[in-house]
Amino acid sequence: MCVNPKNIAILGSTGSIGQSSIAVLKNLRDRFRITYLTTNVNIELLEYQIRQVHPYGVVVLNPSQAEKLKKRIEGVEVLVGTEGLLEVVRRDNVDIVLNALVGFAGLRPTIEAITHRKHIALANKETLVVAGAIVTTLAREYNVPIVPIDSEHSAILQCLTGEERSTVKKIILTASGGPFLNTPAEQFPSITVEEALKHPNWKMGNKITIDSATLMNKGLEVIEAHWLFNLEPQHIEVVIHPQSIIHSMVEFIDGSIKAQLGYPDMKIPIQYALTYPDRLPLEVCTVNFPQLQCLTFLAPDLVKFRCLQLAYDALTLGGTAPAVLNAANEVAVHAFLERKITFDRIPQLIEQSLAAQRNHRVPEFEQTLEADRTTREFVRNLLA
Repeated sequence: MCVNPKNIAILGSTGSIGQSSIAVLKNLRDRFRITYLTTNVNIELLEYQIRQVHPYGVVVLNPSQAEKLKKRIEGVEVLVGTEGLLEVVRRDNVDIVLNALVGFAGLRPTIEAITHRKHIALANKETLVVAGAIVTTLAREYNVPIVPIDSEHSAILQCLTGEERSTVKKIILTASGGPFLNTPAEQFPSITVEEALKHPNWKMGNKITIDSATLMNKGLEVIEAHWLFNLEPQHIEVVIHPQSIIHSMVEFIDGSIKAQLGYPDMKIPIQYALTYPDRLPLEVCTVNFPQLQCLTFLAPDLVKFRCLQLAYDALTLGGTAPAVLNAANEVAVHAFLERKITFDRIPQLIEQSLAAQRNHRVPEFEQTLEADRTTREFVRNLLA
């Protein structure tokens, strides 16, 4: 038993990453204690998690659901809304903030946690997509590590361990290609929500699953990789790898390539993020190479999967362009999930937003917030 186990707040504990994180931490009780959990509206699952891990407190973003939970449990503090999230990450009984929130909502808690010198285990890629310069500058100022949980960025981190960064030629992010890798582009207007939510390899939340179907998820990861590993867009490559066994690779200046392999299981990058740079035993299914038979690789079709190209474009533009990209995508994906637009309209709305919105080249935090707000309003007006 560790004398001083680290205290963890899991933001978004009822999502897929949050649930996997709790499963991982069950086997690391001598090193970590879960002190806070949070959800948006899923108080049924949150109540079950409370009885599992016995946190000091929880945050429910939805006020009416928070009031319901208060009547159902005793002995656990219930905080409410965004202010509740910000309050939790400031507290002395939190050492690590595991941010598994979805979308732009993850930005403010990350910044608040950094300024209170909490270590960051980051699954919320939008934090770096919309405000990468601001967040990484603050992390250096407060000497706070940001360790990625995304399987691709965890793979890159593992491949870079022990290497001089000056020897890196490029990083190669792998993508499964999603459910529509072999679907002709002319069929995209007729794609249903149910079809788009059937990811071939990974079990994820609805928003990230749609992002994977459009390849926007990979585009967001390109932008995130730029900030995590300090590489320019021309040194960040994407390849389609349908089997999702190789999670990403690093090519070095001498022509060598290192790759991290494993069956799709988010418990591996979650545990690595929490124990980095150490490795600890973990019970997972390991790769049986004779059974693999083959691993295949393809170049992404940037015409058919326009979202990936738009992400590269936004990264090249810099400034608030990635924040515009993210905001337009979030609104468009939500509209598709509500069956208000067709699948092919998602990249169209994003492209219109990038063309219409002003780009602040060196944005302050308030300008980033404003870019997010005005873009959402712009897309909603287009939908109306």
